[in-house]
Amino acid sequence: MSTELRSSGARRFAPEERDHPAADHEPSFAPESPYRLSRNVSLREEPFGALAYHFGNRRLSFLKTPRLVEIVRDLHEHRSVRAALAAHGVPERQRDGYLRALASLARVDMIVRA
Repeated sequence: MSTELRSSGARRFAPEERDHPAADHEPSFAPESPYRLSRNVSLREEPFGALAYHFGNRRLSFLKTPRLVEIVRDLHEHRSVRAALAAHGVPERQRDGYLRALASLARVDMIVRA
């Protein structure tokens, strides 16, 4: 549901430039926690879903469904990722796929813990 590309020559943000403090950055994805779209990310809607571009690490990700785009945009409104999936009516049998896509976005800092 999401695909990530990295531009060559990308630089990492220094800790003081990051969207969140380095001490708060945890590499593991926790679906029971609240997340939000990173302030460093811009979404551009497309017929298939959206392109997400991170201005800090210069990564480009494809959000491959309109529903995933809605979930990513609204993550900050929910107490957890799982609550966001339920609120958006994602069927139980599809939730693992959405969780994998969101974990991928978290690994590249497109979404961050709120």
